Amino acid sequence: MTKRHRNVLFITLLATLHLFVIFPGFFAPYGYSTQDRELPFAPPSRLYFMDTAGNFHARPFVYSWQVRAESNNGYEEDRTQRHALRIFSTGSPYVVVGGWTSNLHLFGVEAPGRIFLFGTDDFGRDEFSRVLYGGRISLFAGLFGATVALLAGGFAGVVSGYCGKWIDALMMRLVELFLTLPWLYLLLAVRAVLPLRIKTTDAFLLLVGLVGLVGWARPARLIRGIVLTAKERNFVMAARAMGASNLHILRKHVLPQTYGTLLTMAALLVPQFILAEVTLSFLGLGVGEPTPSWGNLLAELQKYSVLSSYWWMYLPAAALVLLFMTYHWASVALQEELAAVA
Repeated sequence: MTKRHRNVLFITLLATLHLFVIFPGFFAPYGYSTQDRELPFAPPSRLYFMDTAGNFHARPFVYSWQVRAESNNGYEEDRTQRHALRIFSTGSPYVVVGGWTSNLHLFGVEAPGRIFLFGTDDFGRDEFSRVLYGGRISLFAGLFGATVALLAGGFAGVVSGYCGKWIDALMMRLVELFLTLPWLYLLLAVRAVLPLRIKTTDAFLLLVGLVGLVGWARPARLIRGIVLTAKERNFVMAARAMGASNLHILRKHVLPQTYGTLLTMAALLVPQFILAEVTLSFLGLGVGEPTPSWGNLLAELQKYSVLSSYWWMYLPAAALVLLFMTYHWASVALQEELAAVA
């Protein structure tokens, strides 16, 4: 595999992961709040092609879980009835975009069968569905925070680098101040002074926006350096000598040189802000139940019984690591592509 093909593969994988979490209703077999109180902490379902009689089936199937009769503790498979896996099955309705709803899911099994790829939580909710729905919240937090940071940092860096003089000196002192701020303690302090009656979504958006504003300093310094170099280039000086306005020089000659850096910074900042949301929700300061996010899914591991007995409750962390690694690979691929173009 060539380097270019590898880079395309990484970027495609990143886009696929985003597709899964942006449209979770289609890829998840159940809604994030759908409960089966008779199956708390059920282990992941096993896919079979061979039944108990030794017959092969082209379509995979699952057996339902049932509580062990002899011990009344743990689960065993009920092998008296198979439940075939169906592609493009109908199930619980979900909102796609705006007010448009659909009940079409990528896969599922017919009732009374249930399929739990990642097992269930203490309310019998499908963990795979909740990981997908929770990824939408966490990903939105990362994208929103990174957008705020890049817009604020890009504007500050352009103004600082292009204007120079006392504006540059003042802006760089602010950058140094924000780089030294302990953002986690700042977020905890802000959440502590918010009223308790504030909506969870409002508090979440406020905190994520604050994360973005705190994170503007590093992009600002990078963009400033690019602008300082760009405005001294010969073609920029020639445009200025020919009477081009500052706005024209910025729009045509300076800003295009920052786009590659901003794109690479976005690939680096989004995972950082996702981790910020996960940390806040894990500590109970972000999105609360029943709406899932990767942070409050991992918060279940604070219970020792869950931590020690149900290994599938770690799977949201595996999804988080996979997304982080994919963003890392994609950022490296973008840097290599941009270097090749330059």
